[in-house]
Amino acid sequence: MMVNGAETSRPKVVVIGCGFGGLEATKALRHAPVDVVLIDRTNHHLFQPLLYQVATAGLAAPAIAEPTRHLLRKQRNVTVLLGEVCDVDTAHRMLHLADGSRLPYDVLIVAAGATHSTFGHDDWAAHMLGLKTLDDAFAIRRRLLLGFERAEAAPDAPDCAALLTCVVVGAGPTGVEMAGTIAEIARHTLPGEFRRIDPRRARVVLVEGGARVLAALDPRLSDSALRQLRQLGVEVMLNSTITDIDARGVQVRQGDATLRIDAHTVIWAAGVAASPLGRALAQSAGAPLDRAGRVQVQPDLTVPGHPEIFVVG
Repeated sequence: MMVNGAETSRPKVVVIGCGFGGLEATKALRHAPVDVVLIDRTNHHLFQPLLYQVATAGLAAPAIAEPTRHLLRKQRNVTVLLGEVCDVDTAHRMLHLADGSRLPYDVLIVAAGATHSTFGHDDWAAHMLGLKTLDDAFAIRRRLLLGFERAEAAPDAPDCAALLTCVVVGAGPTGVEMAGTIAEIARHTLPGEFRRIDPRRARVVLVEGGARVLAALDPRLSDSALRQLRQLGVEVMLNSTITDIDARGVQVRQGDATLRIDAHTVIWAAGVAASPLGRALAQSAGAPLDRAGRVQVQPDLTVPGHPEIFVVG
């Protein structure tokens, strides 16, 4: 392998993904007698917990995304590559990239992250926006602001109310933060900037299938979050499930009733699925998957029968 212009014979460790797991694994190898290749579809490390702030224009992208090469500039045993791994040949220890090239490895660390899960409704993806990448955040920002602009241009149009309606699906941390921030912007930031509409008329609906928002937290925290959301004007629909999403909005089942909500913006924060790369790896390695599509690993995070492959997230 060529590192810093010189050929080396040291073991080659390939790390897939520059999220928290991949970046920390790479840094942990900085003094190891190995050559590291870190490959990712983007050229930056993203601080995902604050991605909603970029989506709502609270932060600029550079505040939460730092170039990977800059982060690792002092680590001389690492090479950063921009690319997408689409398959793994565990028998020959070879990665196949989307551009047709191949990348060999001696040790593989898979930290490919997760993707959105629509629970089998793949057709919904065309009508909703997720929040996993900077591009996702920019798309949400454009969609939200376009709704206000189009409503301002035609305040008497039949779809004006829908243009000012945003449905957020899923009341985990991302959904709660997103719904609350959008409502806050509509009621406290945008008023006074438009002449023909009142942004405070914007409708923000948070749909949650369970009985609580932030269900993973203490019930007292859930109750507090619910009160604050409602004080901001968010309509919180608990014990409610999405039954359909189309170009004009969503259908929601709440008990025995089915409701239609026309909405210009639908944001999906209801769940995640394992990266498709996990299924490809499992098939090649003969490893089991759990119900969420994640590769089942040993206590040391290695794939059964493949001590040279680690799956960290």
